[in-house]
Amino acid sequence: MARTIIILIFTIIVLPVVAFYIDPHPLRQEQIQMLKTSFTIMALVALICFAVSEIVKNYSQVDKLWSIMPVVYAWYFATKANFDPRLLLMACCVTLWGVRLTYNFARRGAYRLRFWEGEEDYRWGVLRRHPLFDGKPWRWTLFNFFFISFYQNTLILLITLPMVTAYSGKPLHTADYMIAGIYIIFLILETIADQQQWNFQTAKQAFLRRGEQPQGEYAVGFLRTGLWKYVRHPNYASEQAIWITFYFFSVSATGVWLQWSIAGALLLLILFQGSSDFSESISASKYPLYNDYIQKTGRFIPKLFR
Repeated sequence: MARTIIILIFTIIVLPVVAFYIDPHPLRQEQIQMLKTSFTIMALVALICFAVSEIVKNYSQVDKLWSIMPVVYAWYFATKANFDPRLLLMACCVTLWGVRLTYNFARRGAYRLRFWEGEEDYRWGVLRRHPLFDGKPWRWTLFNFFFISFYQNTLILLITLPMVTAYSGKPLHTADYMIAGIYIIFLILETIADQQQWNFQTAKQAFLRRGEQPQGEYAVGFLRTGLWKYVRHPNYASEQAIWITFYFFSVSATGVWLQWSIAGALLLLILFQGSSDFSESISASKYPLYNDYIQKTGRFIPKLFR
């Protein structure tokens, strides 16, 4: 666990910096100003998240902003670029993503009039009981500062930074519309996956509220039908694909396949690998058939042979 945390923090510091300096294409002054302002906003938001979570002991403050801040950054970039057509298209794509994800998070009870309240991700509670943190509040405070508050807020900004490199002044062309279409397809797949999970968990909880044992597929305890029949995390897979696709707007704008702004998408892949590992360890401890599900079903990519 400690090694994983150190690797994550190290990569989010080193990878973007290295990628930035090895990119042979220098940024214009207006692009540099976009970066400076957006990173200042990010640092302020991270500090607020840290302070609030430490005061109220609800560590899902960043979770509440995960679907909101990318929209803020996207429209900031679009505005600073005087609504350049490509950045305007990208901002609209991010907004669609943000509205959908915010709705999905809100219906789970994440938002309250008192913004610091609301549902806390159950994994934070499990992690606090880990031997690395249990009985060592100072360690958890450091983890909250560096990983929960700053790492995640930095990543939220980084995934939107292809908008900075996409600000080339060149007109939209066919590739941009194709990228937008692929982006929407993955957004639809993510919506379907989240809805299937919502339907399953709602039906399972209905059994429990009636004082009954879940029956049929609900007795298994976890979803393994629909898109979840083909991969164990179709929502995570779609989320990663969305931001990888988003990066290709900058490729379309510049004609350069490998740029520093790919760092956010790469770090997101690393985060979801670790996040899914942790989630699956919890599921495997709760549901006897989950290990069999792991053996037969791919994590993010379907298994061709079972």
